[in-house]
Amino acid sequence: MSRPIAFTNVRLVDPETAYDGPGGIIVRDGLIVEVARGAAADTGPDIQVIDGKGRLLCPGLVDMRVKTGEPGSETKETLKSASRAAAAGGVTSIVVQPDTLPAIDEPAMVDFILRRARDIELVHVYPAGAATRDLGGAEMAEIGLMKDAGAVYITDGDRPIVDSKLFRRILTYASGFGMMVAHRPVDPWLAKGGAVHASEFAGRYGLPSIPAIAERIMLERDLAIAEVTKSRLLVDQISSMEGLESLARGRSRGIDVVASVSINHLSFNELDVGDYRTFAKLDPPLRAEDDRQALIEALASGLIDIVVSAHAPEPAESKRLPFDEAAPGSVGLETLLPGLLALHHDERMPLTDLIATVTLKPANLLGLKCGRIARGAPADLILVDLNAPRLIDADKLLSKSKNSAFDGRRLQGEVVMTLVDGRVVFGG
Repeated sequence: MSRPIAFTNVRLVDPETAYDGPGGIIVRDGLIVEVARGAAADTGPDIQVIDGKGRLLCPGLVDMRVKTGEPGSETKETLKSASRAAAAGGVTSIVVQPDTLPAIDEPAMVDFILRRARDIELVHVYPAGAATRDLGGAEMAEIGLMKDAGAVYITDGDRPIVDSKLFRRILTYASGFGMMVAHRPVDPWLAKGGAVHASEFAGRYGLPSIPAIAERIMLERDLAIAEVTKSRLLVDQISSMEGLESLARGRSRGIDVVASVSINHLSFNELDVGDYRTFAKLDPPLRAEDDRQALIEALASGLIDIVVSAHAPEPAESKRLPFDEAAPGSVGLETLLPGLLALHHDERMPLTDLIATVTLKPANLLGLKCGRIARGAPADLILVDLNAPRLIDADKLLSKSKNSAFDGRRLQGEVVMTLVDGRVVFGG
């Protein structure tokens, strides 16, 4: 067993108890064994003491939406490079999406991801299983067997399931296994060929667009089917005011629905596309500033539950193309935390509530024990300098692909140290 570690002189933030104040903790054998709030933790001669110098100590982040290229497209990202980027960004648990080659649509593929993660031994990696075979939207995948193998939820990722009868079967079947289904709400016909949000900006730049109503139409269908089947639905990356209105109505009817939003849609609007900046081409597209402000307010009110990085690596040859031909997506594992902390520095949300959206809430949703500062909890922890200035340089990110929407943006907040099961995997 590794030597016990004591963190002293830190600002503890525990989203479970909403504690935000001075304190310290002791880590032993991969677990938190002592939590001292308002005082220093008791230390002994056998304990390695780390002086936090007043920095933030909180649970490691749980990122529920991470795309990699392994297997099949390792030039984009491997599980190892994604894990290194995650550790550098303070993300101690990632859920990888099933859109690999082959797709994660059977238990053998779930097992492959879990075995690779154990071999890499950096951060926790959990696979999401495909809802349909080969993500084709025509035939239901082996949901029950994938759950038994270790899949944490079911999704077809970026691809909407258009067949309503099939979607109802998937929700019903997954519910029988206690599985959550995540779905991207977008009408594929309204979105076909689109590259940006439908607005005056799109018309001025001559770009094919995607109206926000495409999100609302599909979300209304999803909510209706979730209500009938009494299933648990995750709205994947809500992005518009229209979608938020539908979500609020669904919640008022008692539908078991939660929603995620990407850090990109909390941080940018359609104008950040600028002069055809392909790093800002995303799926769903960046919306108007009114939508961005509405998303922040929905996060603060609790209507939106989870913030994700929406990590989507794409190599230069997929991004350095005319805007409407470039692949959508942005890497985000290393910018999730500083992007989120911008809301803290702007006083839009209390720090404990912000941290909960990327720690406790996703952990509880996935049935994980992490995401809290408590005795017996896994020692998945990060030490953060809240006020450290950062100029994001995409070329210096650890992700294999360098397509960051945050490239060139000035942020505050830097991870000093990351622990996973009490092991230092970054910094130190």
